[in-house]
Amino acid sequence: MADYREAFVGIDVAKLRNAIAIADSGREGEVRFFGEVDASDESMRRVIQRIATKFNRVYFCYEAGPTGYGLYRLIRSLGHECMVVAPSLIPRKPGDRVKTNRRDALALARLLRAGELTAVWVPDEGHEAMRDLVRARAAAVETLRVHRQHVSAFMLKHGRIYPRRKGWSMRYLRWLQEQPFDHPAHQIALQEMVEAVRVSKERVERLEDVIEEFVPTWSLAPIVRALQTLRGVELIVAVTFATEVGDVQRFESPRQLMGYLGLVPGERSTGETVRRGGITKAGNGRVRHMLVESAWTYRHPPRVGAKKLYRLEQAPPKVREIAWKAQTRLTARYRMLSGRGKRTTVVCTAIARELVGFMWAVAREAQAI
Repeated sequence: MADYREAFVGIDVAKLRNAIAIADSGREGEVRFFGEVDASDESMRRVIQRIATKFNRVYFCYEAGPTGYGLYRLIRSLGHECMVVAPSLIPRKPGDRVKTNRRDALALARLLRAGELTAVWVPDEGHEAMRDLVRARAAAVETLRVHRQHVSAFMLKHGRIYPRRKGWSMRYLRWLQEQPFDHPAHQIALQEMVEAVRVSKERVERLEDVIEEFVPTWSLAPIVRALQTLRGVELIVAVTFATEVGDVQRFESPRQLMGYLGLVPGERSTGETVRRGGITKAGNGRVRHMLVESAWTYRHPPRVGAKKLYRLEQAPPKVREIAWKAQTRLTARYRMLSGRGKRTTVVCTAIARELVGFMWAVAREAQAI
């Protein structure tokens, strides 16, 4: 086997051209720049096949980014190993201030050979489509929030204060329509902003209807149904968790999932000194935001409503048991932390962290069925 040769290929991907570097196996193996090639599928296919003919086994890697997973699927279809690398976890020298495509490709090839790269989880095409749909809905919600803020800021600037607490109800919209302005331009500006809110709200509702339509045929539909047995976890929260986290089996413990979502406290300790701060906020912010929002529901005593009872009746016995255990524990913990004088934001973050553990257990139970 003396002539058995392996190669490690680092690809710095871009919109138009990809930079490629090759590292020979072994500690003293040569690391050389292959060149820049067109980023199209046909061009990359020819280059991959050309490199593969020179070695017995080839490993590829590139950074996760806006170009997506098309290159990963192309390389895998050609029968080679490929890693999509987490950019934030790539080791970098603090004093290295020069960045070029060539240097990035060489660094990727060298680090891939050394085993210093961390891979991201790559979804299949169906999962990626659902995730894009959920993220489109999240973007629509953010647009709706911005348009509502425009209306609120406009009314505040003109000294118009809504006399009731709850805004954006039908009563609030009628109140907006009844507001007179001296200059007709102000009236037109308000009408345009209110119309933008209406259009944004309809867009959110359309996307939510489409998500509800596609979930039953999705491969993770059993997990989505099981997650909805938990208090504070409805369809959008469950689908967002499933699309962003993906395969829960890759997390060996709930603590790993908590760390992945950035819900564990940061720590900076040395010697006998232990310093812990706020949560790391690493990982996926979309799921973390929704879980903190869901945690607010645990301020109420444990009980099962009519809608949640229907979900529980459809769930397996073990899932029902986990859901009730989560409700009794988290409501009691909310009361305990609040009784100690903790701020509500801190309390909800702590509840969200424990809620992740119960969601991990429910998802694994649903996958095992």
